[in-house]
Amino acid sequence: MKAETVFRYFPDLSDLQRRQIEKLGALYQDWNQKINVVSRKDIEELYLRHVLHSLGIAKVLAFEPGTSVLDVGTGGGFPGIPLAILFPDAQFTLVDSRIKKISVVEEVIRGLGLENARALCMRVEEMDQAFDYIVSRAVAAMPTFVRWTHGRLTTGPGAPKSGGTYYLKGGDLSEELAGFPQAQVTDLSSFFGEPFFETKKVVYLPARAQQKKPR
Repeated sequence: MKAETVFRYFPDLSDLQRRQIEKLGALYQDWNQKINVVSRKDIEELYLRHVLHSLGIAKVLAFEPGTSVLDVGTGGGFPGIPLAILFPDAQFTLVDSRIKKISVVEEVIRGLGLENARALCMRVEEMDQAFDYIVSRAVAAMPTFVRWTHGRLTTGPGAPKSGGTYYLKGGDLSEELAGFPQAQVTDLSSFFGEPFFETKKVVYLPARAQQKKPR
């Protein structure tokens, strides 16, 4: 599946954004031969299972210029890199504890010429910086994820009203979201017609719901 899949759902991209998205396929094909950052089964479906899936967050939220976004457990650079392409005026920090993954992310960022993204090899619990938004793709159950990221969201008068965590998840989430009554769940099948998205969701947890440190 090619980049046209993305362009169909995001028709208003600039020429630069289109070129960057088109370049993603070749970059990941090349790096995947050296370091397995995307499963070999998924590499042929990169634009559907990784790029378009990442951009599902953009169907729920438009990151304001000047805001900061933290991608936790970015792996091969998802959802951070596609979102950084789509929102060039927001600043993205992609973190993962696996040096091999982050080395590829750094090379992809460099290859795309992305000036609004950086990659760091570290655990989110070790960070001392706060961000306006947190994004991620199903690296842990929500209670665990909220515990990991506690204190990493900006709060107070300067924080964006839409600030918080935007988490890509799938399947039945009723049990793991039981302790988060403020969570808002959006089905990606509302935006994307491919069968892959039938069970995929974006979970939004407002920053105020994460101020108290979970046990």
